[in-house]
Amino acid sequence: MFFQSEKGLIKKAQQGDKRAWLSLVKQYEKPIYHTCLRMVSNPDDALEIMQESFMSIYRSLDKYRFESSFKTWAIAITNRRCVEFYRAKKVLDEEKQEMLIAETQEPESADFMVFMAQQNKQVLQLLNGLPWVQKEVVELKFFQQFTFEQIAEQLGVSTNTVKSRLYSALSKLRQDLEVLNG
Repeated sequence: MFFQSEKGLIKKAQQGDKRAWLSLVKQYEKPIYHTCLRMVSNPDDALEIMQESFMSIYRSLDKYRFESSFKTWAIAITNRRCVEFYRAKKVLDEEKQEMLIAETQEPESADFMVFMAQQNKQVLQLLNGLPWVQKEVVELKFFQQFTFEQIAEQLGVSTNTVKSRLYSALSKLRQDLEVLNG
């Protein structure tokens, strides 16, 4: 398939073009999977929710109107699937995930790699201890890099509520890290 703009792929997918849809899936598979993984902390559950998210995105594709970025729209659907998962399974704060090391950098030593893995695992475990509404805002702000306005729109709350949730989460994380690190 020749290079096509995202908008062109979306329009073709909306018209039933399977190759265009598969190109969109390939483009967003990793970000959506990692969103799910950070939200539910279990690789198997994250994979299941990612698949459900893509099915929901596909079924709703005709409703996408290019008013926000496709990524914003797809992540909003993914977040709803994560919420449904929590409601159905009632697993808030139960399972922990193993640390995923980004393959974009090679650590200079095995000791450094172990140190970074421990640090990242601690932060991810602390994130799992946050209330859902705070965890969701941290995910959207830091991992998805959405603006406060975009997050507010996705969650259906005010920008001030988003900021309050984020700052409360950061304060709790800071306190918890200080306790862990003495």
